[in-house]
Amino acid sequence: MVIERESIVTVCCSDIAGQVRGKGFPLRDLESRRRFGVGWTPTNIMINCFGRIPATPFGPRGDLMLVPSPDGDITLDYADGTPVEHVVLGDILTMAGEPWDCCPRAFLKRALAALEAEAGLSLVASFEHEFWIDGIEERAADAYAANKLRGLEPFIGDFIGALRANGLSPDTFLPEYGPRQFEVTVDPAPGLTAADQAVKLREIARSTARRHNHQISFSPMVTRGVAGNGVHIHFSLTDRAGEPVCHQAGEPGGLSPVAASFAAGILDHARALCAVTAPSVVSYERLKPHSWSAYYANLADRDREALLRICPFPETGDVDVARRYNLEYRGADAAASPYLQLGMLVFAGLDGIRRRLPRPVLTSGDPGALSPQERAARGIGDLPRRLDEALDALEADAAAMGWLGPVLGEAYLMHKRGEVAMTTGIEIDELCRLYARAY
Repeated sequence: MVIERESIVTVCCSDIAGQVRGKGFPLRDLESRRRFGVGWTPTNIMINCFGRIPATPFGPRGDLMLVPSPDGDITLDYADGTPVEHVVLGDILTMAGEPWDCCPRAFLKRALAALEAEAGLSLVASFEHEFWIDGIEERAADAYAANKLRGLEPFIGDFIGALRANGLSPDTFLPEYGPRQFEVTVDPAPGLTAADQAVKLREIARSTARRHNHQISFSPMVTRGVAGNGVHIHFSLTDRAGEPVCHQAGEPGGLSPVAASFAAGILDHARALCAVTAPSVVSYERLKPHSWSAYYANLADRDREALLRICPFPETGDVDVARRYNLEYRGADAAASPYLQLGMLVFAGLDGIRRRLPRPVLTSGDPGALSPQERAARGIGDLPRRLDEALDALEADAAAMGWLGPVLGEAYLMHKRGEVAMTTGIEIDELCRLYARAY
């Protein structure tokens, strides 16, 4: 009897640890599985990035369904005779078919629905990823250098091709500042699609790197003292007619009143947000002063050390500025689920709109050169300096805990405090190595 090789499809979720986990079944069963998916367990969400469960509020009890999303398919066929890889992103549902309280994708859906219902607005976003890859010579002169791409052409070509084959539109791929560090961007998309694409991009990158015998890491810090890997979240707002609403000529920085209140909400909750957007112990090795990453909760125009940056745009007369205008949140990295990151930003911005928070001061120069009193007068706050400090700030922020809800809020704090406890006493170089392997 001839054995017919079968393919497996894995239905996955992006969890609290920013890991993509799931279960597989024969590809031939995919259509019949699209309604009920596979069985899932509440405590699975508590697996941390090191593959451990230090604590769980769920224990061994409960059952869920991990159900494929209609837009979640990733198919990787490199046409080289190797098996085709099939992954589908999914939603975590209760056995009654309702969104589970701790499903990150459902959390983002809830945030986007609230933004539309309360403010009549939609979010457009794009996740800008930095990553480290081995397999190339490391030269001190290779920051942003064309030479840095040499030897990686087969990987780059397959990676960009795989992104496009899976519905992502690559925008840029470039050698970054750090050793063996690169950056990839894709075109903006509606909020939920943008988060789906961020998850897909990371998995496609890992798969393609493995095909070419490379190791890749999106960890926020691979080597102590060297530029870390951020995820810069670009976003803008549109009204119900699909028209952009973030830009208004004549206002400071060109920022419209509604976008200014949205930005103010993010800054007002910045300390709590960091617990979700920069959620690893080594995330705070990247968020350092004068390192081209965020260190203070401020809004600035074209300043890459601001937490919120107004991005540049061509200033020629034939450019539609409103359609190019966007803000960039720079206090994020790939240790987080994109769904949780974007959902928290949306809820914080909506809170600013709801409370009609005043326009933030548009800062210029280094906030560190100001006294604490001067920063306070300008509304510039400090970001947390450690993950445990960020988690305390999240727990103390009643509004932010309300967005998460009691079940996800408790699970999130327990999960991340367990991660902090596991890493206590480990020397920083070893921590960087552990997180580099995890991400």
